Amino acid sequence: MLNLGMCTNPPRVASIPKFRHLKEPDARTEFLEQDDYDKLRQHASELWLRALLATYYAFGFRKSELLKLRVRQVNLLDGTINLPAGATKNGRVRTVVMTNEVAVLLTALVQGKAGGDAVFTRADGTSVKDFRDAWKAMFAAAGVEQRRCHDLRRSAIRNAIRRGVDRDTAKRMSGHITDNVFSRYNIQALDDMRDAAQKIEAGAARATAAAAASQKGQTATKTATATGAQAGEPRLQ
Repeated sequence: MLNLGMCTNPPRVASIPKFRHLKEPDARTEFLEQDDYDKLRQHASELWLRALLATYYAFGFRKSELLKLRVRQVNLLDGTINLPAGATKNGRVRTVVMTNEVAVLLTALVQGKAGGDAVFTRADGTSVKDFRDAWKAMFAAAGVEQRRCHDLRRSAIRNAIRRGVDRDTAKRMSGHITDNVFSRYNIQALDDMRDAAQKIEAGAARATAAAAASQKGQTATKTATATGAQAGEPRLQ
């Protein structure tokens, strides 16, 4: 508001005061691991819930982006999900290529529907708006500690990074603009730290082995050169 006031002609405010930023709360650290996801998908009682779970876990979409998803945004020909500017939090267009699992489930969901119909609908055709009871029942049936929907968004981002997706592509997939916010989602868990330690150790071992091999090769070359020189020297009678 103050910045807008400064931009008017003449300016409506004389100066912009400095505001102390409040400390941001620590980011949540809960994730859904792959083995727990595999259990959950076996206990998703309805097709819409199974598809919702799969899309959440694969791409980290926001809850509102999924529940407002329309059939015309799912392109089965090129295998993409398209979010127009008005459907995303940051107002930017976003397109992702569906995994095989998501494509199969969404194809089944959109069959027989018009372009403006909701993708996620119950068996009676009504749009899914509140699924807390079904979500809770799915976790209970699978014997998995319940996670929030947003925990799956965080899990999708971490999975993408761990599985080799570059940072910029992962940001475009999840809809993050700034590195600061993205980094709060891409939390390094203890397993990641163990993996990092193993990679560091493996790299050190390779470097040591390479250095030893190089040294061995140099020694062998020197020995061969010395032996050849000795063999070519005239012998004293």
